[in-house]
Amino acid sequence: MTGRRTRSLLSLFALVAWIGLTAPAWAWCPFCGAQGPTLTQEVNQASMVLYGTFKNARAGNPGDFAGGMTDLVIEKVIKPHKIVENKNMITLDKYVPAVGNTKFVIFCDVFKGKIDPYRGMPVRGDDMPAYLEGAAKVKDKKNSERLHFFFDYLNNEDQEIATDAQREFANVDYPEYKEVAPYFPADKVAKWLKDPKTPSYHLGLYASVLGHASKNKAEDAKLLRSLVEDPEKRVTSGVDGILASYIMLQPKEGWQFLRGILKDSKQDFLMRYAALRSARFFVDYRSDIIAKKDSVEAVSQLLTQSDIADLAIEDLRKWKSWELTERILGLKDKESHDIPIIRRSILRFALCSPQKAAKAYVEEQRKRDEQSVLDAEELLKIEQQNTQTPPSK
Repeated sequence: MTGRRTRSLLSLFALVAWIGLTAPAWAWCPFCGAQGPTLTQEVNQASMVLYGTFKNARAGNPGDFAGGMTDLVIEKVIKPHKIVENKNMITLDKYVPAVGNTKFVIFCDVFKGKIDPYRGMPVRGDDMPAYLEGAAKVKDKKNSERLHFFFDYLNNEDQEIATDAQREFANVDYPEYKEVAPYFPADKVAKWLKDPKTPSYHLGLYASVLGHASKNKAEDAKLLRSLVEDPEKRVTSGVDGILASYIMLQPKEGWQFLRGILKDSKQDFLMRYAALRSARFFVDYRSDIIAKKDSVEAVSQLLTQSDIADLAIEDLRKWKSWELTERILGLKDKESHDIPIIRRSILRFALCSPQKAAKAYVEEQRKRDEQSVLDAEELLKIEQQNTQTPPSK
């Protein structure tokens, strides 16, 4: 009994990891970056937010930095509190050695008349106060208006600002993003994409904006393809957004390019995985550009590739591509695909497929290993619950 229970727990741990890799895609802006708390939300949660420089740091007892004090010269009160009214300097009960003339945004709680600074964020340049104040002014506006504000900060020299502006894009539903993206200046975005200094984690969003806003589709499509194809320019991040945007600008040529990546097993795994994510985008959001049947056909090319077949099977299951049931069940007989993660994907596909061959396969697996089937059924239930109830932003 103990051995079976241990094996069951290990199987569940593996399946929980699978949920993380195959979590349902909600309508949030794809290729815009990771969703998460924004600086605007952090400001809202803080009792007080100040901007300034640290001076005159005094340590407490030798080696006891926690007991020291530091003066904060206030240059700007971003979120006011009566405790700092008419003050241009306060003393914090923390030892914070000054780093040159570096300026900080300080997030504070105030409890029983005492200031508790819980986060200090160093900033570059002088844009942070104006950014936070402007973000606060548009926080209750329509997303179309808010995104225009944040667009102006996407390429800011302060990466805290640029990353936060990108996170604001990521938290917007795709239908809303789709409506406003065509009105952004495509020429400016193209320059950002050409700039070798542009951080790679911004490329997916920049490419997405260009795909929606381009006024010179041939030239911009050439730029996007060069980012993926040219060895001297080839990028390693945001490739899915670049590929999807290339296809948006030149559907026929771009789709053939993506199919070529998916078909070529010699391509780097991450490149093929990026192409798979691009295909998902067209099924989930833009079947008006690439028909679902074409996405299914393209992704099915991955079934012969043992290092990525499990991900392809999962997508084909979610897309209810039951016409591929016998082809997917046939993978169980391939020596190259005799891998636990692929076998589990085949089982999940079979549990969902209405075809007789799938039902027969499931019954066969129940006789061989009932617990593995029970685990798969449980995780499919969890997936369905997650699909029906999207997580809060």
